[in-house]
Amino acid sequence: MTKIGASDLGRMEACGLEVCDSSAPVLHGSFCSEPPRSCDCFVALPPSTSSKTVIFGKNSDRPRDEVQEVVYFPAADHGLGEKVMCTYVEVDQVSRTHAVILSRPAWIWGAEMGANEHGVCIGNEAVWTKEPVAEEDALLGMDLVRLGLERGASASEAVSVITTLLQKYGQGGSCREEPTPFIYHNTFLLSDRREAWVLETMGKYWAAKRIPEGATNISNQLTIHTEITVAHDELQSHAQRQGWWDGQGVFDFSAVYSLVHQPVRMEAAKERYRAGQELLKEHEGHITVQTIMDILRHKASGICMDSGGFQTTGSMVSMLPQDPALPCVHFFTATPDPSRSVFKPFVFVDIVTCAPQVVSPSFGADDPARKLPRFQTTVDRRHELYREHQRAYEATRGSQEESEALHRQMRGLEQQSLEAINDVMEGKMTLIADELGDLFFDCVDTEIKFYLKVQEYCGVCIEV
Repeated sequence: MTKIGASDLGRMEACGLEVCDSSAPVLHGSFCSEPPRSCDCFVALPPSTSSKTVIFGKNSDRPRDEVQEVVYFPAADHGLGEKVMCTYVEVDQVSRTHAVILSRPAWIWGAEMGANEHGVCIGNEAVWTKEPVAEEDALLGMDLVRLGLERGASASEAVSVITTLLQKYGQGGSCREEPTPFIYHNTFLLSDRREAWVLETMGKYWAAKRIPEGATNISNQLTIHTEITVAHDELQSHAQRQGWWDGQGVFDFSAVYSLVHQPVRMEAAKERYRAGQELLKEHEGHITVQTIMDILRHKASGICMDSGGFQTTGSMVSMLPQDPALPCVHFFTATPDPSRSVFKPFVFVDIVTCAPQVVSPSFGADDPARKLPRFQTTVDRRHELYREHQRAYEATRGSQEESEALHRQMRGLEQQSLEAINDVMEGKMTLIADELGDLFFDCVDTEIKFYLKVQEYCGVCIEV
């Protein structure tokens, strides 16, 4: 049996990982026989897509009871010397921030995934490497997602934003709403109408690869090998100082910085990564928004995840037409498990009708994430859509016929919006700005009313 070195054990414990009797590290609170899995990000650019459109998608896999909200922040101007408080630390504010739509765990400042008014999309993933994680408060990877979107007008500019902030403020702090620390480094998939970037980080060190065409995915591991487009100035010299690379031959970033003994979570991620690649390859040249939605709903691969104490708590798909005259459209679920959720479209316009039905309650200074020591108590962060989504599924749980009917009708709601968006993209339909600004709110409202009718039909009143 392969022995795990003390240095590997130390890094795993700092990440909130423990080692079972089988010498396989798992997350606290999970069983050795069923390691938790985590996020998957996808992007497809022409010629992999069926049209001249870039398509981005992500499943956010988080603790199963964590609520994910969808929030919109308009563009804003800021005064000289202003600061902005992120989840744990304060950073210098910029003079102007872009409008953003974010899907985020309700307790954090940042986001798991989102988009901005310029058609930039970003999603992050957890990763563990030879570089130790930082337990002290710093920027979360989720904070960096939001900061990249608020400050980057293109995918490449967002890469620069994130790496500059990493250098100045670092990354670290617990990424889970529990007293037991759960800490990781971050990889990112960034996209705009023209290109995509994979950015992989550990501490302040990083490497990035430009994706000009085709389809790619990331799943909780380092994927950049020798094809580095740009990197931290000391990436190679740091590896040499640590004894991870002898300086001979071609520098393979993933091989040099990946842990020798991978946590179970990352071993499982390899299977999801390969499955994602195969699903993208299967639809090569014909990838659509529906294709990416279907991939995010793929249960057999673990991409649509429900394992141990983790599940897919929110999902996002974006279509970014290369024609700048056409709007970018971003679809969010705001509910767990995309296989039983509805993707709802959002479009940036000058006036956006906010959707309070998918915004969690605020607890101000009494929030367990703000009070020190953190996470000593729990609060109910469920928003209206989350509650009604739960109630509708509980109402139909005892009847396969009713459950299947609910599933069909939800797909019908989603298909209506998809067909309308496709008609707009193909010039068959014109929507005025007011209609686009109301689109996400109206879809959320319709979904809630549908769930209420389901409960009325089933004749039950369920407390969740």
